[in-house]
Amino acid sequence: MEKRIGTISVIISDVNAAKYVNELLSLYGDCILARQGLPLHSKGLHIITLIIETTTDRINSLTGKLGKIKDVEVKTMVAKSTSKTEINQ
Repeated sequence: MEKRIGTISVIISDVNAAKYVNELLSLYGDCILARQGLPLHSKGLHIITLIIETTTDRINSLTGKLGKIKDVEVKTMVAKSTSKTEINQ
């Protein structure tokens, strides 16, 4: 199956959920190219952005599991194509 490149944005509204998010991200660490975290203590939010490269099945699996964690919101964007020739057409 073809690998896709995309982003996953995670917003955590209860710091207690961060433990479960981090455990899950560790399990999918092989497909995470980059990770950035921003704690917004004054607003009670913690934001994580991920750059990923993996199959759509694996992306869906990760985002589905993240979305089931209480106080966690998830959004995903995946590039239409990973091939240069397809992108330039």
